[in-house]
Amino acid sequence: MRGGRRGRQQRSRDGEDGGPVDDIQEKVIFINRSAKVVKGGRRFSFSALVAAGDRKGNVGLGLGKAREVSEAIRKGTENARSSMRKVALRDSTIPHEVLVHFDGAQVLLRPASPGTGVIAGKTVRAVLELAGLRDVLSKSLGSKNPANVAKATLAALNQLRLREEIFTLRGLPVSAPERKTESPAGPAAAAEV
Repeated sequence: MRGGRRGRQQRSRDGEDGGPVDDIQEKVIFINRSAKVVKGGRRFSFSALVAAGDRKGNVGLGLGKAREVSEAIRKGTENARSSMRKVALRDSTIPHEVLVHFDGAQVLLRPASPGTGVIAGKTVRAVLELAGLRDVLSKSLGSKNPANVAKATLAALNQLRLREEIFTLRGLPVSAPERKTESPAGPAAAAEV
């Protein structure tokens, strides 16, 4: 079998019956193994945390549990696809800075200039890239538990609001952002006027 797991993830969901092409991609963030001791030995079960997104502003998380890894990943993928939400993006970055606490995890996201890239750890990066962000700065504070960090990242993305959206909610006219102009004499002369 060539390509391994990565090749199957990137493959489109176009079936043999000629169904529609699905552009949603998934990434397995974390797989946990737990063991239950029984009379005959140990019974293992697995949980898989999966992120799914279309790289166009929709992203979701899902947790799947099963006795086999592949079944846990399948369940997590289904949960992630059904829980996808729209995220407010400004070009290739986020509209404003946001800090979110989720249980013990804290995630700080900051907008970045074009060409910066995604500066993030592997858990935060997986969620941000599937949301379609290409330029963002992030810092994961507190707990390093992948489930809580991923949920904090998703909560941070859900808190983002575009300027136009806030203006319409408040009933204000949407106008172009005001630019500060400096006088030819410099900022000190402008302050005196």
